[in-house]
Amino acid sequence: MNNKMNVPLSGIIPPLVTPLLDDDVLDVEGLQKLIEHLIAGGVHALFVLGTTGESQSLSYKLRVEMIKNTCRIAKGRLPVLVCISDTSIVESVNLACIAADHGADAVVSAPPYYFATGQPELIEFYENLLPQLPLPLFLYNMPTHTKVNFAPSTIQRIAENPGVIGFKDSSANTVYFQSVMYAMKDNPDFSMLVGPEEIMAESVLLGAHGGVNGGANMFPGLYVSLYNAAKNADIEEVRRLQEKVMQISATIYTVGQHGSSYLKGLKCALNLLGICSDYVAAPFHKFEQRERGKIWKALQNLGVDVVLR
Repeated sequence: MNNKMNVPLSGIIPPLVTPLLDDDVLDVEGLQKLIEHLIAGGVHALFVLGTTGESQSLSYKLRVEMIKNTCRIAKGRLPVLVCISDTSIVESVNLACIAADHGADAVVSAPPYYFATGQPELIEFYENLLPQLPLPLFLYNMPTHTKVNFAPSTIQRIAENPGVIGFKDSSANTVYFQSVMYAMKDNPDFSMLVGPEEIMAESVLLGAHGGVNGGANMFPGLYVSLYNAAKNADIEEVRRLQEKVMQISATIYTVGQHGSSYLKGLKCALNLLGICSDYVAAPFHKFEQRERGKIWKALQNLGVDVVLR
C-alpha cells in the first residue's frame, strides 16, 4: 500500500470523471491531463470509478484500464481509491485485487444495487466481502442508486472489522450524515466524507473529514481552499467560496432537463477547459452546441476565459 495515505483520510478527494473517446475507449491523454491538473490544484487523494466516473456504464475491460492508468500516472504521489461496487461480489473482489496489484490504496463499495436489500443482508454482504479484500474499505452510501441507506447501527457493526476505514455519504441528507458521525464518534480514525459539494463546508465545520466533490475535477483549488477555510473555521472565507460552489451547482450542473445534467455539464466544462474529451457513455450523450454555449457562458461568469469550440 502507498504510505502516503494517512488515517483518517481527510481533505478533497475528487471523484474523477472517466475521460472517454468512445463507449469502450479510454481517453488516456485526457486522463493524464486531468490527474496532473488535480495534483497541481492541491487535492488530497483520487477516487476512480464512482458515480461521476460512470463506472456502472463501463465494461470491465475499461474499468481495469482506468485503474491501471490512474495508478501509473499518479505514481504514488497521492492515495488512489477505487470503487468496486457491482451486483456481483465476485466482480467486486476481482476489481479490488486488480487495484491492489497496481498500487491503489483503498477500495470503496456501495451496496449491490439490483435486488432490494435490508440491513441484515447488508451486514452479511460486507461480512462476506471483507475477508476477500486485499485493501482497506470505505463504505459508500448512494441511496438514490442502490435503493437502501446504511443505518448508523449497520455502519457501526460493519466497522467492527478493522479493514473498514471510512464512509462516503452521497445522500445529501445532513441529518442522516450527522447521525452517522454521532454513531462513529468513538472511532476517531474512521474517515467521514461527504459527496454533495454544496454541503461539504458545513459538514467539515461540524467534524467531517472532507469531501468527494465532482466540481473539484474542474476547479480543484477552489474546493481545497473551501475545505481549508472550513477546517480552520474561517466563516467569512467559507461564505465567500461557498458562493462560487453554489454558482457552479446552479449553472454548470443544471443545463437541460436531464437526470444526467450534472455529468454532462461537468464533462462539457472539462472539455472547454482543454482537459479531456466530453464523451459520455451510453445511454447518455454529450451536449450539443446550444448546450455547450450555456456551459461556456457559465464558465465566463465564473471568471474563466475559455474559447467556445
